[in-house]
Amino acid sequence: MYYVPDGTTKCGYYECSVCGSRFLSLETEDMICCPDCEADFDPEIGPEEASAVGQKTAKLISVCEGEDVAKMDTLLSLAITGGNYEWI
Repeated sequence: MYYVPDGTTKCGYYECSVCGSRFLSLETEDMICCPDCEADFDPEIGPEEASAVGQKTAKLISVCEGEDVAKMDTLLSLAITGGNYEWI
């Protein structure tokens, strides 16, 4: 969800307005659905309770191209692992 496949030359860097998650996506639309918010979906929620699933809550911050894709992917990976760069 946070990582893009090796060899990706263009991707979008997004931030969700609901959960605050930042992530990379192969999509480059202005708004997309947040993968973290969609992962929290519970089909047992009754119809009277609102759910953010299916709503486009992640806003495009920037489009990364070329070498910037690998740099952003590495930076987000370091942020998620708490700075443990030994796996790189």
